[in-house]
Amino acid sequence: MIGVVAAGCSSDDDGDEGGAATSSTAAGGDSTSSTAAGSGGDEDEPWDGEFSTLIYNVAGLPEILSGSSPEVNTDLIGPKLNDFDLVLMQETWETPDPNPLAPTRVYHEILAGHSTHAHQTEMAPQPLGTNPDRPEALLADGLGMFSSIEMGPVTRVAWTGCFGGADTSDRGAADCLAMKGFAVVTITLADGAEVDVYNLHAEAGSSATDQDLQREDFPQLAAFIEEHSAGRAVIVGGDTNLHTDEEPDNPQDVEDNQIWADFLAATGLADACDAVDCEDTGRIDKVAFRNGEGVELGVLDRLVESELFVDDAGEQLSDHQAVSVRFGWRATT
Repeated sequence: MIGVVAAGCSSDDDGDEGGAATSSTAAGGDSTSSTAAGSGGDEDEPWDGEFSTLIYNVAGLPEILSGSSPEVNTDLIGPKLNDFDLVLMQETWETPDPNPLAPTRVYHEILAGHSTHAHQTEMAPQPLGTNPDRPEALLADGLGMFSSIEMGPVTRVAWTGCFGGADTSDRGAADCLAMKGFAVVTITLADGAEVDVYNLHAEAGSSATDQDLQREDFPQLAAFIEEHSAGRAVIVGGDTNLHTDEEPDNPQDVEDNQIWADFLAATGLADACDAVDCEDTGRIDKVAFRNGEGVELGVLDRLVESELFVDDAGEQLSDHQAVSVRFGWRATT
């Protein structure tokens, strides 16, 4: 790393869609990268530091269910995550020990074993059908975070509703089989410079019910942010399952643009893609941010990591492409 000392499940079919922090310049970005020096801040004033953030749905469902090949690809993904200071993963779960479903397994412990980050979120245990709030759920939320920056404990919140079981003939995406929702941690860039970081995986599927639930998910997240992160700097990233193209392919996605716009307006967040005028605004893997008490953030660049997370044959390691955002930050107190 280049150091600067500083105080359910759906595929991404859009993409062609101690207080010391280290920043890294991530390798492997493609031609869809965008840069803007000091976006969101005073360009005449230097940043106190910078850090790289990666958003990646790693497709870590059991091999038979995954949209990728996690038995092979998880070992390839793990070391590459170390190029980034703050990693927000979706669809990553720890295999229970003992594992009552053996030989069926999941793969987060492989990623954790490769990680050189100083901090990792504690992963939620697999409910395996024992959670009374969602009795169909076999898996936890699948949200994991690694960080080279000081990171506090994680809080996890499930969406209030879900749609879709194992039979996807209803055009659901089996969302009720996991405790999907969002997770939040606080990272400390310097004394008095903290950022609340939210990792999310929203309702998937292509039914009218899925669209209804997406209309509920993002206000639920917005309300939580406004209660628990009032006045604070915030980064939100993850698999939104919102297809914000001007003309979505699926008729059930027609409200996605408005859902996302309403969420940004309700929270005062800015889309990192908009901050650098990127062209692939419809990508479902998104990052948004805002300034807050004690810290100002700016987007230095945003990359679709289409050349880094590939195997020797050049094939993607997940059914999503990873998205990275490099933030500049300065303390304001």
